[in-house]
Amino acid sequence: QVQLVESGGGSVQAGGSLRLSCAASGYTLPYISMGWFRQAPGKERGGVAAIASDGSTSYADSVKGRFTISKDNAKNTLYLQMNSLNFEDTAIYYCAADAIAPMTPLRSYEYNYWGQGTQVTVSS
Repeated sequence: QVQLVESGGGSVQAGGSLRLSCAASGYTLPYISMGWFRQAPGKERGGVAAIASDGSTSYADSVKGRFTISKDNAKNTLYLQMNSLNFEDTAIYYCAADAIAPMTPLRSYEYNYWGQGTQVTVSS
């Protein structure tokens, strides 16, 4: 059983930066695939970034060049560095994990374990 706890959300002005963290327990990061998803009011949950057990990454087109996903295996923690934030990035951000490598890393149905979410609000 994997448990995930996100932190680092908050309010920021457009153009600013935030770093989200996701602490994992019950499994070690080198052996699982992980991702960041977000859900804005009235919208479906969508993939933002994902990182496989081998370190390969995937990004949604809307965040490429602005967001960076990374993990610290020693700390068993996943990160999402978000730069050049804009109003459209406002959402609840969720961390997800699964022991099976996903065929489509940015699809939410690929992941069985989810954190509780952290709110990111970008003001224009």
